[in-house]
Amino acid sequence: MAAVDAREQQQTLADRWGGGRSPFDVGWPKLMMWLFLVSDALTFAGLLIGLWVVRLGLPSWPNRAEIMNIQLAAAMTAILICSSLAMALSVYTLRQGLRRQALWFLAATIVAGAVFAGLQGFEWTHFIREGARLDGNPWGVPAFSFTFFVITGLHGLHVVGGVVYLWAMAVRVAKGLSTDEGLEVAGLYWGFVDLVWVFIWSSIYLL
Repeated sequence: MAAVDAREQQQTLADRWGGGRSPFDVGWPKLMMWLFLVSDALTFAGLLIGLWVVRLGLPSWPNRAEIMNIQLAAAMTAILICSSLAMALSVYTLRQGLRRQALWFLAATIVAGAVFAGLQGFEWTHFIREGARLDGNPWGVPAFSFTFFVITGLHGLHVVGGVVYLWAMAVRVAKGLSTDEGLEVAGLYWGFVDLVWVFIWSSIYLL
């Protein structure tokens, strides 16, 4: 029975690739998403490495605890972690054929993403009012605010894009136009956004 299921799965994958064998035995949407995430990971890795090169090359760096709201950043991190759990449950329930429950979990993920983006906008507003700019700030280290705006700004764009993406997926799931695999691909993107934030949170706010 297992051998029959394996042959059927391989045939399905082959059909999706026009008769050829799918690389890594995955459908093309998932493979394309993985390739995109790898390239995006390299972008964020380059930015974070650049941040640390600058920090280690300077004699001093501003004390983030005196400037930033560390508690707010921790709350934002918790929100994203919970959203990842909701996203995983959405994929799981859709695989079980429970579309209504999947939509509820997906809606929770969307709301969490929107709240995160709102809190980040609030943080940016406070930071700007304190005098932080791309080319300078009151704390004497221009690279401090520059790296903050560039790295968190790029991640924020990913979050907003992810919210729009998940909203579109929710519409498709509600209409029965998306499979669990399509939702899983969206979940890969959202999980990546959450994981990247953990590294950003550690590098900018904690260490």
